[in-house]
Amino acid sequence: MGRREPGDAGGHQEALPLAGDATRWGDELYFRTSVDVDPESSRLEVATGALAYWAQGNALCLFWGPTPASDGDAPKAAGPVNVVARVRDVDALDSVDGGAQVRVEET
Repeated sequence: MGRREPGDAGGHQEALPLAGDATRWGDELYFRTSVDVDPESSRLEVATGALAYWAQGNALCLFWGPTPASDGDAPKAAGPVNVVARVRDVDALDSVDGGAQVRVEET
């Protein structure tokens, strides 16, 4: 996990490393997590590279471009998410398919 964000990052950081089989939704990968924290500062639109917790789906989501919910080129979540970190280099993510094993760890 890159730079830590305010909000519910603490619960996820304590549980690292986290891993799971990812589902791809546009330019977003998400996977279910056993971490269950209360959302603090939810939003729909996020920055490229955002690693966010989706409380409704109990999942971590990684955004690098538009999703089916986007109005333009910016990432937009299906429902409110809390950004917990940011990934600096997202270039390789375009080639990742759904079903890929994703592992999140602190660097």
